[in-house]
Amino acid sequence: MKKEKVNVVIEKTSTGYSAYTEEYPVAVGGDSIEEIKNEVLYGLNFYHEDKGKEFTMDQLVFIVDLSSFFKLYPVINAAALSKKVGMNKTLLSQYVTGKKKPSEKQVQKILNGVREVGRELSQVSF
Repeated sequence: MKKEKVNVVIEKTSTGYSAYTEEYPVAVGGDSIEEIKNEVLYGLNFYHEDKGKEFTMDQLVFIVDLSSFFKLYPVINAAALSKKVGMNKTLLSQYVTGKKKPSEKQVQKILNGVREVGRELSQVSF
């Protein structure tokens, strides 16, 4: 039997992090991503306690908008990434700040670039 997946939207706030589920009335705040993940899982299980339903971490799908992504991972330089993916630096900056909303095609282009950097970094040895 296929287990239900639950979408969890994570946002960076001025005081830490917040997250909410799209499917259920669960919203949490915390100081770290790990804390957010654990609190969402706890909230989902608490909400479904009387229904006998229990969720596991592998059922949670974490979603981050582009602007929040760059706040969550400030080590990723938007200007350098724009060069890597062949995108105008100013345009990517506008996406990052939320001044413009990227199309799905642009989001995929950025995501592919981020994943490529991740693959490259995972092959580095010191």
